[in-house]
Amino acid sequence: MTKKTGSVEIKKGIYWVGGIDPELKEFHGYLTQRGSTYNAYLIVDEKVVLVDTVKVHLYDEMISRIKTVIDPAKIDYIVSNHTEMDHSGSLPDIIDSLRTNKADSPTIITSPNGKKGLKKHFHDTDWKFKVVNTGDSINIGKRNLQFILTQMVHWPDSMVTYVPEDKLLLSNDAFGQHIASDERYDDELDENIVKEEATKYYANIVMPYGMQVSKALDAVGGLEIDMIAPSHGVIWRKGIKDIIDLYKRWSADFTEGKAVIVYDTMWGSTEKIARTIEAGLEQKGIPAEIFSLKDTHISDIMTHVLTAKYICVGSPTLNNNMMSGVAAFLTYLKGLSPKNRIGIAFGSYGWGGQSIGQIEDMMSSCGFNMTYSAKVQWVPDKMELEKIKNKIKNI
Repeated sequence: MTKKTGSVEIKKGIYWVGGIDPELKEFHGYLTQRGSTYNAYLIVDEKVVLVDTVKVHLYDEMISRIKTVIDPAKIDYIVSNHTEMDHSGSLPDIIDSLRTNKADSPTIITSPNGKKGLKKHFHDTDWKFKVVNTGDSINIGKRNLQFILTQMVHWPDSMVTYVPEDKLLLSNDAFGQHIASDERYDDELDENIVKEEATKYYANIVMPYGMQVSKALDAVGGLEIDMIAPSHGVIWRKGIKDIIDLYKRWSADFTEGKAVIVYDTMWGSTEKIARTIEAGLEQKGIPAEIFSLKDTHISDIMTHVLTAKYICVGSPTLNNNMMSGVAAFLTYLKGLSPKNRIGIAFGSYGWGGQSIGQIEDMMSSCGFNMTYSAKVQWVPDKMELEKIKNKIKNI
């Protein structure tokens, strides 16, 4: 365990100086039950470079860590791999601080879209920028910093920084996880927890950008890498091949022959249909995971959707519509855009029964192949449930 106020030397002369945020429980609509870290890295060479900053409320924590290594006034460059506020939020504070302590302010190294984004974020026109593109490099003494644009992984401004002399990839949001931990490396935490959080992170943030992820993986595929330092979570030093292989599979929309069943229910009838679909799939040899939206957050469900071939969604009809929790799930699902899925809609109703058609339409708009819908009025009896089970078994 590292001390809360301490920096961590991850390579000779390269330090983790980020912030730990155990109080973070929600991030862009997905639950972060384990909190998160905002990772910033300090490279001390003939020139001193800070790679990214932290969310603004952790600025003092970052500065205290930098001070354990070097006087912050000696920072020459700040690399902004990504303009989102959890990485750039402290830029105004640190630039203002450095301006009062040295004659010249640091130069911000960023992508073309990064410069545009930072100017829009902070409305500051007199910061010093150096814009870089893929293939550009900057010598800082014994080291060279190389830059690769990774547009739409997951913002237009995104890029990664590579330090060839240290075989270190500063990977921005790629390969991240939301974990608030004093441990800095993947092999210092339970492997299952790290994998679970890396999977959840990809499913809820990166999944819509699979094509761009594939291109980014190709771009860094020829690099010698023995450490990946992302912007959130632990640093990869043991499981590098494993996480890269997982990203390759996920970005290719690889699915397993399993099903996810998601539903809400009022009086239990739609739940009965959900359980029947589960039984039918299991009898067909398709393992199924079932989730009530009353009990499980949509972001946790998406962790399972990531590799599921069959997506089954059910709702009773309420006021001529599907229930609001189901509508929210489907909206969230559509935004994350999983590909090559088979869809099943189901639900019960008292009159009207519009919810099932609405689910069908929404799942069809996601590009799913809709193979079957189960629509039952009132409480399904044994014969109706058996009919549904047989339909599922014959899909």
